[in-house]
Amino acid sequence: MDENNTTKLQPKAIQIDIGTNYFWCACGLSKDKTFCDGSHKTTSFKPLKFSISEKKTYYICTCKKTKKKPFCDGSHLKV
Repeated sequence: MDENNTTKLQPKAIQIDIGTNYFWCACGLSKDKTFCDGSHKTTSFKPLKFSISEKKTYYICTCKKTKKKPFCDGSHLKV
């Protein structure tokens, strides 16, 4: 199995639109490490489709170790 690229070790704070589908980068190869840009195509990783139902600031995981994908759970502090 491929290993994801975890070069960014802090979450990205973002506000996203309610009801819109987003695709979280699971491989860590995308340019911004947050949203899928298709870089996973040569790996076994698949992006995670998600949407939100509440307007607020979300912290999206970029270290790829979170247990609450795609949201940060503080796992980057243990990497």
